[in-house]
Formats: sequence, structure tokens, C-alpha cells
Amino acid sequence: MVMPEPNVEAPVVIRPAAVPDLEELAEISASLENAPATRVVAWADDFHGEGLVLTASFGDCVLIDIATRVDPEIEVVFLDTQYHFAETLWYVEAVRERYDLNLTVVEPQVAPDDLWQTDVDKCCSLRKVEPLERTLAGRTAWMTGLRRTDAPTRASAPIVGWDARRGVIKVNPLANWTDLDVQGYIRDHDLPVHPLHERGYASIGCWPCTRPVAEGDDARSGRWAGTTKVECGLHD
Repeated sequence: MVMPEPNVEAPVVIRPAAVPDLEELAEISASLENAPATRVVAWADDFHGEGLVLTASFGDCVLIDIATRVDPEIEVVFLDTQYHFAETLWYVEAVRERYDLNLTVVEPQVAPDDLWQTDVDKCCSLRKVEPLERTLAGRTAWMTGLRRTDAPTRASAPIVGWDARRGVIKVNPLANWTDLDVQGYIRDHDLPVHPLHERGYASIGCWPCTRPVAEGDDARSGRWAGTTKVECGLHD
């Protein structure tokens, strides 16, 4: 269950520059570590305005629910790789309708092919990384649903950090949430659930590279199963 909003002081804010003061940015992140996700979203939305974009993979809609409570007009971007499950595309439309989302769908600049069979890293680069970089061009902040419990590679993710590769501030309001937090929020707010979850898909990506997992297995063990790959490149 998500705990009630703690009584924390308002965070310090900075104006983003070409490269912000990283120590000051770390102080902001620390000040938001125990804040409710709504306060993190409000800080990002108030400070960055139209420079902020929320990207969603639509494995669930927890962050969307939180963010639209703060700003119903916040821009949400879905990176359509052209290889999403039909159930994911259905879920995107269901969530769009529920929240009347200000939704932008960004597609890759390449046609569907079989590259995922021979070079999965390049496939991810063309279908996820490049579209994200187009999305973030001219932005000052990027909000994601990344959580530390997702994978070992994300274990130290800050609430607020600097994405040096893309030159934007990266905001992760759910970074410190556990699986139980997510499940509790979904239940308490009666959120729609991705239909593949009940079929054993704990982490949902593109259909060629996503498999259901056995109960008790790591959620991301169904992503790129049989390989050493653990990230698509968006959060590397």
C-alpha cells in the first residue's frame, strides 16, 4: 500500500541550463525521496511546464493516473515500435479514453522488418531510442515510470537526475515504489489492468522479445529471454 503523504518541506528548485548544477540537482532529488509521487509530478510540471513530457510504455497506467491528477493536460508520449502486442494497443486506447489523454504516438522512421531476429540491440535503437530522442528534442525534462525494483540496472535510480546523453532532467516519481505499492495503488484506485498480466506477462514490451514468466520468477526475465540483454536503451 502507498503510505499517506508525508510532511516534507517543499523542494529546492533550479532553472535548467545546458548542464545543471549536479550537486544541486542531487539535493532536489534527496528532498523528494520521501515525498508522494504527486508532489514530484507537481514539482516537475510547475517548473518545466511545456518543456516536460511523460513517456509511458502502458504496462500499467499508475503514473498516468498520478500525473493527470496533477495536470490533466500533461503530454503523454507512447513510443509505438510497430511490434507491440495487440493487447497493448487496445490498452493504450482504453487508457486514452478513460483520462481523455493528451497523447502523442511516436513511430520509428523505419518500416517493419525482421531485424529483431538478427540484431536485437539495433532493433531497439531504431524503434525505441531514436524515437525517444526525437521526442525529447527541445524539451527540458522527461518523466518516466522507472522503478528501482524493475532490474539491478535501475537499483540506484534517483527521483530526479540528469540524463547527460539527451541533455534533459529525468524525473522518476515512482523510483522508490515497490511491487506492492503499485499493486495497492491499482486496487485502491480501480485502475484498468493490461490484459496480458493475467496471462503471466509481468513485464510487457514488444511481442517478439517478451514472454510470460512463472510465478515467483523475476518480472523482467521474460524480456529478451535466453540473452544477456536487460535494457532496451531508453534507460541505459
